Amino acid sequence: MVSRPDADPNQVAQAAERRQALEDRWKVWAPRTIPQLLDVVAAEHPDRPYVITDERTYSYADIAAWSIRLAAGLAAQGIGPGDHVAVDLANYRETVALKYASGRLGAVTVSINFLLRQQELGYVLGQSRAKLLITMDRFRDLDYLAALDGLAPGWESGDFTGLPDLTGVFVLRTGQGGGERGRTVEDLVAEGKNVSDAEILARTGEVDPDAVSDLLYTSGTTGMAKGAMLTHDAVLRTGYACAYTRAMDDGYRIGFAMPIYHVFGYVEATMSVPWVGGAICPKPSFDAVDMLASVSRHQLNELMAVPAMTAPMLDEARKNSYDLTSMTTMFSSGAAHRAGMFAEMREVFGVERMFTAYGQTETTASTTCVMPGDSVETLQGTLGCHKPAGLAGDPALGGVLARYKAVDPAGNEVRAGEIGALIVRGPIITRGYFDKPAETAELIDPDGWLQTGDLGTFDEYGYLRLTGRKKESYRCGGELVLPSEVEEVLGAFPGVAAAHVVGLPHERMGEVGCAWIVPVDPDDLPDPAAMVAFCKERLARFKVPAEVLFTAAADIPLTVTGRVKKFELVERATRQLATSE
Repeated sequence: MVSRPDADPNQVAQAAERRQALEDRWKVWAPRTIPQLLDVVAAEHPDRPYVITDERTYSYADIAAWSIRLAAGLAAQGIGPGDHVAVDLANYRETVALKYASGRLGAVTVSINFLLRQQELGYVLGQSRAKLLITMDRFRDLDYLAALDGLAPGWESGDFTGLPDLTGVFVLRTGQGGGERGRTVEDLVAEGKNVSDAEILARTGEVDPDAVSDLLYTSGTTGMAKGAMLTHDAVLRTGYACAYTRAMDDGYRIGFAMPIYHVFGYVEATMSVPWVGGAICPKPSFDAVDMLASVSRHQLNELMAVPAMTAPMLDEARKNSYDLTSMTTMFSSGAAHRAGMFAEMREVFGVERMFTAYGQTETTASTTCVMPGDSVETLQGTLGCHKPAGLAGDPALGGVLARYKAVDPAGNEVRAGEIGALIVRGPIITRGYFDKPAETAELIDPDGWLQTGDLGTFDEYGYLRLTGRKKESYRCGGELVLPSEVEEVLGAFPGVAAAHVVGLPHERMGEVGCAWIVPVDPDDLPDPAAMVAFCKERLARFKVPAEVLFTAAADIPLTVTGRVKKFELVERATRQLATSE
């Protein structure tokens, strides 16, 4: 691999040594399933920490044994190959163990964004045809059992009329005032008492590594949420590539509050550290003080975050003293960084290694990444180069897992430095969207190229810069927001004739939503605060617009075919908000 001229040669050499140690440890790429990897590591390092919480540390042997008993419980519920098990949990230890448990039976884990409200949750449960649901009773201000009451009022007695594919619900009691309704996760384990460990291990060995392991929902850029199908092999290859690219040390420990329902928290952390016998410290919710204090408390080597988390951690670390001596790495990605942010990370956190990357759910995780030793300028101005994968790489693609092209409207690859539409192919791209053949055909062409929807350019060193989007979605705090979904909710508010939602740059969140409202009566404008409250009741918080502006219908910029020119609305909003400050 050729380094950029401004890369630190010492860091490049040290990373090469750590990568070689990883290659020497595994020697060849052997197809296996997600739980088979856990069993291999648990046999080699049974007492090593894997999941670290403030209350207790769980070893690889602990998680392996627990996943077997959870799988027994799932089997007792009739779960088998191809069945969909929905998991609507924050970053609890159960979330990790259930991933492995479902995989042991050849079932598919449907990871649900736990911020979804009732209507959104009902859509995902119905569209995914989930057979079983494991959910929380309460988390922060969300009441999951109340949402179930609205979707399937008879769920506690086994009546799932509103969700006909569902056959059972088990509840994780979070201790946040949810009462004692429903069967618990402990009940799930107990109901598998007649299913032996030997039977579960035998079933684990029958699962095809190329089978679908995960269904992860993404809002995408068109239509309703879509479930991207990922395979065992794709998840493991990408997890290995994460460890290889970031040149993780033996026993590497990552702390994060990114949800495990995202590929960021799932693949970049949870499925990367087993390759080096390392550990994760997943936080159910983000708190800058707690994240920084966890570094010394649990001897973490890396903090992983989106910029909306990185910024308050920088602010907190400036104000108060923290012992960050064990921390060697900061991985901040998922949205735009403010100017100078990586220089701040190096100064404030005292880290030598910093990473940012580019990818999406449909590519199983990041597929480009800044390399060890790259300069602050490279970190600030690019999203890295094609991610090396070592043993897990595809020889046909030059040893990487995904190969990008920037193409012109005719599909021809453009030259270095020229802007083109980004397309990608490789063994780790999604098998498609579950039960959405038309959307899948639009996503992946007959030659296997996935259309990312992004525009970008590669420089002479193969480093990527994003320049825009073919579609109009935006990311708030790393979460993808589909404007049409927000517009539909706002359109139901009294006094709103039309709503047009755009994303505006934001220093901390990357982007936030701005709703342009066309009122029914220009002399009687709807209350902006009431509209925001209306959205909060119906949408996940990252989808709720931060700004509400009003406009006449005649002032909405349109193309000759009647489509809204949203880039002009962005420009207008930026000017108007700047003037009002």
